[in-house]
Amino acid sequence: MDARSIIDLLRRGDTPTAAELAWFAQGLASGAVSDAQAGAFAMAVCLQGLGDQGRVALTRAMRDSGRVLEWSLAGPVIDKHSTGGVGDCVSLVLAPALAACGAFVPMVSGRGLGHTGGTLDKLEAIPGFRTAMSEEALRAQVSEVGCAIVAASADIAPADRRLYAIRDVTGTVASVDLITASILSKKLAAGLEALVLDVKCGSGAFMKTVAEARVLARALVATAQGAGCMTAALITDMSQPLATAAGNALELIEVMETLTGTSVNAALWDVACALGGEALALGGIAADPADGAGRIAQALESGAAAEVFGRMVTAQGGPQDFIDRWPDRLPSAPVVVEVPSLRAGFVAAIDGEALGHAVVRLGGGRLREGDRVNPSVGLSDLAGLGEDISAGLALAMVHAATMAEAEAAVAAVQAAYRMSDTAPDDPPLIIERIG
Repeated sequence: MDARSIIDLLRRGDTPTAAELAWFAQGLASGAVSDAQAGAFAMAVCLQGLGDQGRVALTRAMRDSGRVLEWSLAGPVIDKHSTGGVGDCVSLVLAPALAACGAFVPMVSGRGLGHTGGTLDKLEAIPGFRTAMSEEALRAQVSEVGCAIVAASADIAPADRRLYAIRDVTGTVASVDLITASILSKKLAAGLEALVLDVKCGSGAFMKTVAEARVLARALVATAQGAGCMTAALITDMSQPLATAAGNALELIEVMETLTGTSVNAALWDVACALGGEALALGGIAADPADGAGRIAQALESGAAAEVFGRMVTAQGGPQDFIDRWPDRLPSAPVVVEVPSLRAGFVAAIDGEALGHAVVRLGGGRLREGDRVNPSVGLSDLAGLGEDISAGLALAMVHAATMAEAEAAVAAVQAAYRMSDTAPDDPPLIIERIG
């Protein structure tokens, strides 16, 4: 086999065999496939597609290009993946809740991408928290604590690591086949028995319409199931930020308030319960998603999920007293200012992507690879759809490193909100189930 013949097959609209795709994935991982060939492959897939069987074969090939974990534990190995949104901190609530219900969760997560925040960046707002972990340490923590949230090691799906970097510079990111293989190759390499997917839809998500989200959700579910992993997806609303905060430490505050019951975010709670219910049903712990959702709610209400979260923080290098002292342990920005509404009315629409970019420009994300993230900056107290606000009252609070950056963020947030004389209908939080 050789790269040129495989690329030529794709260019003609034919699908390479599973063996050919496995060879290509190994070539990506080893360097036998050049950058030019990788780019040509990505463009051919982007233009011609792979079909259902080809998508499964590429996912398996990329999964098998590196280490694939195997587990022998007292319960099912389960995970959740979100396609990303603004104020989406569900993973930090859900992973410990699943563990408290008897599941084992080796959650391989990522950093901020574009306008969306990253789970690893949020956790690293906790002093001392380590997201890099050896396989031996990961196994020990998952067995003892029940969950770990970590970065992918260099041994996990190295073909995806290489191809993703190529896609980013060749205009081939927006391919359902390549997105699917990229997401699932890393998740399935963690040795999962069941996976639940949160496919975000709306202004703060990558998929802006339900139709786009449905195409991706169906591809992800069919491909994961074709690769041998029990999977379901929920399409959830991202027409407004899920949390009322956007920014690493600020979202962690909302997570801790929800876990400890001091100030529960209802939307965050409901999405975590819905996704967790699906996951527990897929893993055989719950009779059905409704039973599973009830179990997740009980883990949150009882404080069991908070206890697991605290043990995870300690195991990964964070403060031993984080659950009790988290308000003192998280960083805060030196400049905090209000965002006054320019007119009275109801919040009719929110440009979530614009809010996400405002957080990035404050330093809460990366404009360039290698940029240092400021964990303290971002937006809090974000007004939600349908809120009635008088002129001059706050749409949000900006947390910034300097007054100049705060003023720029104020203007960006004001531009992201559209006011109306009439209240909009409340959008459904859970739009559709696929699987």
